Amino acid sequence: MQFCDHAKIFVESGKGGNGCVSFRREKNIPFGGPDGGHGGVGGSVFLRTSRDLSTLIDFRFRPHYKGKSGVGGSGRNRAGLGGDDLYLDVPLGTEVWVDGELVVDLIHADQSVMVAKGGLGGRGNASFASSTNRAPREFTPGELGVALTLELRLKLLADVGFIGLPNAGKSTLLGSITSACPKIGPYPFTTLTPQLGTMISPTYDEWVLADLPGLIEGAHEGKGLGHRFLGHGERCRMLLHVIDGTGEDLDQVYRMVRNELDQYSPSFLDKKECIVITKRDLMTPEQQDLARKIFGPDIVMVSAVSKENLPTIEQKLWHSLSL
Repeated sequence: MQFCDHAKIFVESGKGGNGCVSFRREKNIPFGGPDGGHGGVGGSVFLRTSRDLSTLIDFRFRPHYKGKSGVGGSGRNRAGLGGDDLYLDVPLGTEVWVDGELVVDLIHADQSVMVAKGGLGGRGNASFASSTNRAPREFTPGELGVALTLELRLKLLADVGFIGLPNAGKSTLLGSITSACPKIGPYPFTTLTPQLGTMISPTYDEWVLADLPGLIEGAHEGKGLGHRFLGHGERCRMLLHVIDGTGEDLDQVYRMVRNELDQYSPSFLDKKECIVITKRDLMTPEQQDLARKIFGPDIVMVSAVSKENLPTIEQKLWHSLSL
């Protein structure tokens, strides 16, 4: 399924049914009086979260939605049937924006919110009867529905977000410690969309891991691909900073990525962080010593190819997420 984290949709609630003008006509009752009923309420439009969805792609192909209109009233004081409400399912973590303002953030399972209220039904002529107006012909039409343009933005809900430069080994590491099958290639920007995987702890807790597209300098200003997905990192409880051990100036690489995160949102400052060095099987002893000198003697260096130290990084993630 194609990943899509942004969509613009047009919703309109149903129109209320018109009130009815009617008079009672029965044998032996020459002055039956008014008996026009009220119109039915128009159907409202709701957004509802679903755990079965992980993308907004459906809204790209169908951007228009309209609730059913209410039925007009009828004689014998019968009210019209109300229009059915319309429920649109969205993934967990969907933000709803209207005119550039955040309206609601849907982060809970089975959460629903009304985004367009149905129009009220009109009054029938029976409600206008009075001691001085025995045969009213007045009625009111049903209210029009509410029409809105909604902007939906999806921010994935994950426990751990993989961050780092392009081609740092994030996708390979995700595929090694989860059952995910991300696209892997020996060129930058292999990962074009976030990839999710599930890691199961020894206590059978499930943790969701997200591989985010690689960042480059200036990503918070819109450069590269990663800027489109920085918002997904805001949802993560923890960040796993993946650094290519065979690269140059590891300390500068780390500081550059951290700066892009902090410039994008101050919320990244409060998140837990774990640093891991990848491609240990390709590192020389001198490169390994330099990594320990920069990040400390306890830095974890892993190899997704030889599986070296993968259990160690898994244990560190389990421990941090369990706190």
